[in-house]
Amino acid sequence: MTTKDKAHGRRFLKTYFKEKKQVGAIAPSSRFLVKKMCDRIDFENASVILELGPGTGVFTSELLRRAKKDTKIILFELNDTFYEMLKEKFDDSRLIILHKSADEIDEVMKEHGIEEVDAVLSSLPLAVIPDAIRKKIIIKSYEALKDGGVYVQYQYSLNAKKLIKKKFPNLKMGFATINIPPAFIYCGTK
Repeated sequence: MTTKDKAHGRRFLKTYFKEKKQVGAIAPSSRFLVKKMCDRIDFENASVILELGPGTGVFTSELLRRAKKDTKIILFELNDTFYEMLKEKFDDSRLIILHKSADEIDEVMKEHGIEEVDAVLSSLPLAVIPDAIRKKIIIKSYEALKDGGVYVQYQYSLNAKKLIKKKFPNLKMGFATINIPPAFIYCGTK
């Protein structure tokens, strides 16, 4: 682990204690969770990927590593600290880093001339997001996806399963035990 990674880890922990309504975990996601979630995305055929709640960019790094050189990756980060960290950490022309809420997906797509996306990867802590906003995010994620596109979300409980299953009836579940805390992985296909 580099000095920079340790510094990001400390900033993550500070942000967690300061803003528990926006940060759902005490530590960044493990590489095992990152791999399991990213394995659900068809990078070979992906032109546009949305990442909701990228935090310190653990998933972002893997998305960039796997994505084609012309894939567009749009990040929605509402937390001020994490947004600034992402801007410092990444300099890649494929990325669009936004300081916006995930319930603005449709407006952002319209702004950027995007009709549909191939995948939505979400790290949002749905359990702490107000119900009306949580529903909007799931609905707008579904509407943004092309037919056959995937929505991949992790959570630390099953409380979002019913909500996600309403939009993605053929929801597949996974579990990452090597993560702090262990996480459920939801994968829905439009």
